[in-house]
Amino acid sequence: MGIFSRTRDIIAANMTELLDRAEDPAKLIRMIIFEMEETLVEVRASAARTIADQKEMRRHIAKLNSLQESWLEKAELALSKDREDLAKAALIEKQKASDMAEQLGREIAVLDESMKGYEADITKLQAKLREARTRQSSINIRLDAAENKIRMREVTHGARTSEAFSRFEDMERRVDEAEGRADSLAMGSGHRTLEDEFADLSASDSIEAELAALKAAAKKKGG
Repeated sequence: MGIFSRTRDIIAANMTELLDRAEDPAKLIRMIIFEMEETLVEVRASAARTIADQKEMRRHIAKLNSLQESWLEKAELALSKDREDLAKAALIEKQKASDMAEQLGREIAVLDESMKGYEADITKLQAKLREARTRQSSINIRLDAAENKIRMREVTHGARTSEAFSRFEDMERRVDEAEGRADSLAMGSGHRTLEDEFADLSASDSIEAELAALKAAAKKKGG
């Protein structure tokens, strides 16, 4: 069953109110557009049939006008031959053709009013259809934005992201431990203790004493 009963309902429809009440606005707007397009096709088809009817009626009127002229000529001919009875019969046929032409003329006038209605309806339907398509574009943009937000939240706060950062932290911890082991191996090799300093002083005094003794011994030998 359609959303609208037909053209008048579509024209009178409040798009905002319809979409606000909808559980699934995207689905509803697609249905609305489909029904509007379908209705527009039907209205155009009705207008086309009306135009065809008018053309056919005008052709009949043209034939009836020719027929009136023909009966008038026959009436004149009958009078010229003193056949008043035939002239009268011809004029009666002429009047019938005239009456039919007038009736068709009135029907064409009625169809002209219908055409004005079709034209107004088509204009309004096209405006409503443009509005619906604009709303559809807006809804699609909002849906895309919402889906992008969901994806971004999944990327920044999702389980896979948390797992990846946890792995990064494990790797950083391993690097810290490796650097710690390297630093521990260098400990003691580059720093002198207080005992080391005093041992160096004692060794220096011993060397000086030995050097003095060697000098004294050499001096005795020379003297």
